[in-house]
Amino acid sequence: MKISRRKRKMTEYTHKVQYYETDKMSIVHHSNYIRWFEEARIDWLEKAGCDMKTIEAAGVLIPVMSVTCNYHSMVRFGDSVIVKTKVETFNGVKTVFTYEIVDDKTGELRNTGSSTHCFIDESGKLISLKKYNVEMYEKLAGFVD
Repeated sequence: MKISRRKRKMTEYTHKVQYYETDKMSIVHHSNYIRWFEEARIDWLEKAGCDMKTIEAAGVLIPVMSVTCNYHSMVRFGDSVIVKTKVETFNGVKTVFTYEIVDDKTGELRNTGSSTHCFIDESGKLISLKKYNVEMYEKLAGFVD
């Protein structure tokens, strides 16, 4: 089942920039944006009813296959940003999340990106979530709509 692009559900996750995430100029280090993607993705999964603890307890792992990160404007210590997250595609074997990071106060675009993931079992074997865990598949597929 491939979910149509027009039916994507977006979630919003707010992150306040911490001092340790910045360099001497108080600008966020580039690596932290990918961490924020992960925080927002975990939040998306929780809102879908599938927190990581439950997913992993079911023997399902969701490794990153690829990630893109595009920097548009700087984020500084003390800023708060909103990470808008949605699933671009989902078929139970592979999923693609997209992210848009905007300034919480101004709405200015700070960053965009995406991450591609697959579903594997604990031995590292690629699985079809629809066959491996129907309940989890239905929760995720239902939240995408």
